[in-house]
Amino acid sequence: MSLQEQFAQAQAESKNLPERPDNMTLLKMYALFKQGSSGDATGERPGMTDFVNRAKFDAWTALNGTSQDEAMQQYIDLVEELKG
Repeated sequence: MSLQEQFAQAQAESKNLPERPDNMTLLKMYALFKQGSSGDATGERPGMTDFVNRAKFDAWTALNGTSQDEAMQQYIDLVEELKG
Protein backbone atom coordinates (compact mmCIF):
# COMPACT_ATOMS: atom_id res chain seq x y z
CA MET A 1 0.00 0.00 0.00
CA SER A 2 1.42 3.40 -0.94
CA LEU A 3 1.99 6.17 1.58
CA GLN A 4 -0.85 8.16 -0.02
CA GLU A 5 -3.23 5.18 0.39
CA GLN A 6 -2.15 4.66 4.01
CA PHE A 7 -2.71 8.39 4.65
CA ALA A 8 -6.23 8.21 3.19
CA GLN A 9 -6.97 5.10 5.26
CA ALA A 10 -5.68 6.79 8.44
CA GLN A 11 -7.88 9.80 7.69
CA ALA A 12 -10.93 7.53 7.46
CA GLU A 13 -9.95 5.64 10.62
CA SER A 14 -9.47 8.90 12.54
CA LYS A 15 -13.24 9.40 12.43
CA ASN A 16 -13.83 6.13 14.30
CA LEU A 17 -11.37 6.29 17.19
CA PRO A 18 -12.40 4.54 20.43
CA GLU A 19 -12.05 7.83 22.39
CA ARG A 20 -12.10 11.46 21.35
CA PRO A 21 -8.51 12.77 21.58
CA ASP A 22 -7.74 15.78 23.78
CA ASN A 23 -7.56 19.21 22.14
CA MET A 24 -3.75 19.27 21.86
CA THR A 25 -3.78 15.90 20.08
CA LEU A 26 -6.57 17.10 17.78
CA LEU A 27 -4.47 20.18 16.93
CA LYS A 28 -1.48 17.95 16.18
CA MET A 29 -3.64 15.73 13.96
CA TYR A 30 -4.99 18.76 12.13
CA ALA A 31 -1.53 20.23 11.58
CA LEU A 32 -0.05 16.94 10.36
CA PHE A 33 -3.01 16.39 8.04
CA LYS A 34 -2.73 19.88 6.55
CA GLN A 35 1.06 19.61 6.17
CA GLY A 36 0.72 16.16 4.61
CA SER A 37 -2.01 17.15 2.19
CA SER A 38 -1.14 20.79 1.40
CA GLY A 39 2.47 21.41 2.41
CA ASP A 40 3.65 24.50 4.28
CA ALA A 41 1.03 26.86 5.74
CA THR A 42 -0.25 29.59 3.46
CA GLY A 43 -2.57 32.54 3.85
CA GLU A 44 -3.18 35.10 6.53
CA ARG A 45 -3.04 34.24 10.22
CA PRO A 46 -6.58 34.51 11.67
CA GLY A 47 -7.31 37.45 13.95
CA MET A 48 -7.01 37.55 17.73
CA THR A 49 -10.72 36.92 18.27
CA ASP A 50 -10.78 33.75 16.12
CA PHE A 51 -9.19 31.53 18.78
CA VAL A 52 -9.86 28.12 17.21
CA ASN A 53 -8.70 28.90 13.68
CA ARG A 54 -5.73 30.87 15.01
CA ALA A 55 -4.62 27.85 17.09
CA LYS A 56 -5.05 25.57 14.06
CA PHE A 57 -3.03 27.92 11.86
CA ASP A 58 -0.27 28.23 14.46
CA ALA A 59 -0.06 24.44 14.84
CA TRP A 60 0.19 24.05 11.06
CA THR A 61 2.79 26.84 10.77
CA ALA A 62 4.94 25.09 13.40
CA LEU A 63 5.41 22.25 10.88
CA ASN A 64 6.72 24.49 8.08
CA GLY A 65 9.69 22.80 6.43
CA THR A 66 8.47 19.28 7.24
CA SER A 67 8.14 17.26 4.04
CA GLN A 68 4.67 16.16 3.03
CA ASP A 69 5.76 12.50 3.14
CA GLU A 70 7.15 12.90 6.67
CA ALA A 71 3.95 14.62 7.84
CA MET A 72 1.82 11.87 6.27
CA GLN A 73 3.87 9.19 8.05
CA GLN A 74 3.60 11.01 11.39
CA TYR A 75 -0.18 11.36 10.90
CA ILE A 76 -0.49 7.63 10.11
CA ASP A 77 1.60 6.73 13.16
CA LEU A 78 -0.45 9.02 15.43
CA VAL A 79 -3.78 7.56 14.27
CA GLU A 80 -2.41 4.01 14.76
CA GLU A 81 -1.34 4.96 18.30
CA LEU A 82 -4.77 6.45 19.08
CA LYS A 83 -6.55 3.35 17.79
CA GLY A 84 -4.90 1.44 20.61
